[in-house]
Amino acid sequence: MDRTQAFGIGTVRARSFLSAVAAAAVFALAALALALTGCGKSQKPLVVGSKNFTEQVVLGEIIAQHLENRLTRKISRQFNLGGTLLTYQALLGGQIALYPEYTGTIQAEILKETPRPDASQALLYSRQELRRIAQIEVMDPLGIDNFFAMVIRGEDARKYHLETLSQAADVKDGWKLGMGYEFQQRIDGMPALDQYRLPMAAAPRSMDLGLMYKALELGQVSMIAANATDGPLAAHDWTILKDDRKVFGSYQACILARADALAGEPQLKPALEELSGKLNNEVMRKLDAAVDVDHRQVREVAADFLREAGLLNKH
Repeated sequence: MDRTQAFGIGTVRARSFLSAVAAAAVFALAALALALTGCGKSQKPLVVGSKNFTEQVVLGEIIAQHLENRLTRKISRQFNLGGTLLTYQALLGGQIALYPEYTGTIQAEILKETPRPDASQALLYSRQELRRIAQIEVMDPLGIDNFFAMVIRGEDARKYHLETLSQAADVKDGWKLGMGYEFQQRIDGMPALDQYRLPMAAAPRSMDLGLMYKALELGQVSMIAANATDGPLAAHDWTILKDDRKVFGSYQACILARADALAGEPQLKPALEELSGKLNNEVMRKLDAAVDVDHRQVREVAADFLREAGLLNKH
């Protein structure tokens, strides 16, 4: 074999070796990319959100702790995002994967319709519409119906022999009404209450939600537009006047979840379903009072609830 032939054979062998190395490198990079992609999917943050009041934060923390227990991984939290529209937009944009919401609020604030008074109809309609327009799933109710509640002092209820809003409309002295800004603006708030034609002793006052019960206690107002599960209702002599004409809708608390989040994590939906029906208005009032009245940490209150509900360590 002459020098030229040897050189040619060496060149072919070198090229074959380099090709093998290149192929191995490409295979290794592809495997690495696949591994990283899989890792990214398994570690994609799951974010629970909430609106900016106590009950929402408590429910958000209950959901987050429950999912950490069931999915055995860290759950991110973005609480106190703001009102309904800001929090719902965060859900639509993927900033959060889920948050607790109320069927009446879905209809009034998101769908811009008058809430249905029948609880089952309100749930069915909310579920169908959010699935249709936004690929958002409405999970089964948690067991709370946080309807608007017109609250007066117990002594006034006894003085005027009041149980219903229709009876309150006959009080000639009139009422000094206190309400939050949202109640004043929503179609299912003040416009609905106006159907009772309550006599007013003064112009209704818009005030911070955290100040309403104190204003009622001090006599600055004589009636407030509150919510059925407010913490202070568990710790004072208040009377909720029955909405006997059913002008306010049903406000069942449900978890709203992005459909892609449920599809991407098969264990997520069964875990969320475990929370359905585990609460009621009395329990929620106590949870809210533990935070607002007793000033306990939300994380502790949520953990205690899950433990008492038999969910903390159940698999």
